[in-house]
Amino acid sequence: MRFALLGTHPDGLALTDSLLATGRHELVAYTVAPPGGAERWGKARPYADLEEVLADPAVEAVIVAGAPVNRPQQLRRALQSERHVLCVQPVDQTPEVGYEAALIRQDTGYVLLPLAPLPLHPAVRRLAEMVRRPDDKEPASPLGVFRLLEVDWAEPGEVLANLDGPRPSFPCWDVLRALGGDIAEVSTFAAGEHAGPGEPVLLAGRFEKGGLFRVTLLPQGGSRRRFAVVGDRGRAELTLPLGEDGPAFLEWPGGPDAQPCEEDWPRWDPWPEIVARFEAAVAAKADAGLPWRDAVRCLELDDAARRSLDRRRTSPLEYPEATEEAGFKGTMTLVGCGMLWALLALVLLSSWVPQGWPRTMVLVLILILLGGFLALQLLRYAMPPRPEEQALPPRKDQP
Repeated sequence: MRFALLGTHPDGLALTDSLLATGRHELVAYTVAPPGGAERWGKARPYADLEEVLADPAVEAVIVAGAPVNRPQQLRRALQSERHVLCVQPVDQTPEVGYEAALIRQDTGYVLLPLAPLPLHPAVRRLAEMVRRPDDKEPASPLGVFRLLEVDWAEPGEVLANLDGPRPSFPCWDVLRALGGDIAEVSTFAAGEHAGPGEPVLLAGRFEKGGLFRVTLLPQGGSRRRFAVVGDRGRAELTLPLGEDGPAFLEWPGGPDAQPCEEDWPRWDPWPEIVARFEAAVAAKADAGLPWRDAVRCLELDDAARRSLDRRRTSPLEYPEATEEAGFKGTMTLVGCGMLWALLALVLLSSWVPQGWPRTMVLVLILILLGGFLALQLLRYAMPPRPEEQALPPRKDQP
């Protein structure tokens, strides 16, 4: 497959190299020269403008890896031009662009995958297997019932993204959701009124299916990740002392009379697996692996965390479906409420008009309104839902 690269985000560069290493893909266009010079990518053509890249008929897929301020427009135009898209995260500072991207993808049918490699780490997957709740049907976990997830996330520089804008992004949501599932409420704590550069941030909250989480974001020291799953019978701790680019070590209790169990993994390269997932999704003509709804969930959680910090209170979240059917139901609810008010007004009007044809016309108008509303209800059966449609559950804040 021939693809284009927009921008020079490190994740975009790493994915480009991995695609080229397979020998099955060819980079044909890019917008910014890579570190080390344009000769790194051979015959790929440089373009100064996004529209020139998308006008090239040779481009079949696009890697959106531009600066945060340019990323939403790049994503929107790449999807509208009917190309497969792989997008660096976060795509924007608000969820609205994520919702729009999902709707465009549903209309075009092309693949849209976010680049979120850490949840795919084999050590994170192994730890996720130990998260068990009372209603789970899987075999019992050595930790017992899941109670708490503790995360320490350190970076040598800034730990938050988008600090140059008014809405910073938090880096840990994808892993939290991979381990604990959907999040029901979020609380954010910082030294000041806003999460500023060089300051630690604390996140806490509750998972929708039960269990709590606590996250410490530290912009100091080296890259380090620590995830601890606490159950009612023990605790498992996963450590990545060098961040995602180093080895991983997992420890958990072996039982009352047994030694603690240990498992380790060498440095892991996520990009070949992401390439394989992308190829499988293209072959199946559907999203697979890392669904776009996870990226939207992270944007929603960013928004909830910032709102909690601004308002100094917990931000709850709800996840109603936003499919075409759900949108139709919402629209019909509004139409139905409006029609009830209109019928009430017509009934009152009929008592004021004289007998004869004026009152008959009012009654006919009432019947027309009722018949039209019932006819609208039949539209859902006239256009059956598409089998490949995926529900995108946007956030609905509680008052």
